[in-house]
Amino acid sequence: MAGGWRAKAQAGGMLLALLGWVSSCVTTFVPLWKSLSLDLNELEVWTMGLWQVCIAREEGAVECRAHGSFLALPPELRVSRLLMCLSNGLGLLGCLLAAPGLEGWRACEDRSRLKRRLLLAGAAAFGTAGMATLAPVSWVAYNTVLDFWDDTVPDIVPRWEFGEATFLGWFAGAFLATGGLLLACSARSTRTETPPAPACCQPPAARGPAGGHHPHPKNTDLVI
Repeated sequence: MAGGWRAKAQAGGMLLALLGWVSSCVTTFVPLWKSLSLDLNELEVWTMGLWQVCIAREEGAVECRAHGSFLALPPELRVSRLLMCLSNGLGLLGCLLAAPGLEGWRACEDRSRLKRRLLLAGAAAFGTAGMATLAPVSWVAYNTVLDFWDDTVPDIVPRWEFGEATFLGWFAGAFLATGGLLLACSARSTRTETPPAPACCQPPAARGPAGGHHPHPKNTDLVI
């Protein structure tokens, strides 16, 4: 029963972590962190990401332009670039570490302690990647809310709003953290289980006589 639960937890955790890692990679590069609709020109929609700004027109044409100097970016975008790249790298590292530690993986099958350590290391990498994704997305979202409700800016000035990548990043971070937690719990359960002692180390009463035959008591009665 415990082995079946552990295998399901590992499969579910790995699936969630992989889904979160792919979503985090998509969030890093799509220019959809913020969106801006102009009241004066409703035919254009501006979107911004970590690497470029795009203008989508009604006829379907999309024009993108990369950001200028890295040092000229706002602090949240500079830090977000670094953290998202770190998250993507940690997610890949977590996949490489956790995969050999899964029960269905044939590699290192006879070394249970090494498999458990690899699984724990992969879970830690996934959890750290989740935090590295949630932090920049939440920071950018927080600044977007502050700028949207800034009373010092005239109402006629357009305001940036949440883009699709913001919500995708939140889901990605949650999936990575949840997947890492499931993998860590399954690794801990393997540690708490005590394997049965080998036959050579069991007491004689538990092993039984060799050959499966029960010895007959010797007749000690004296014949007179």
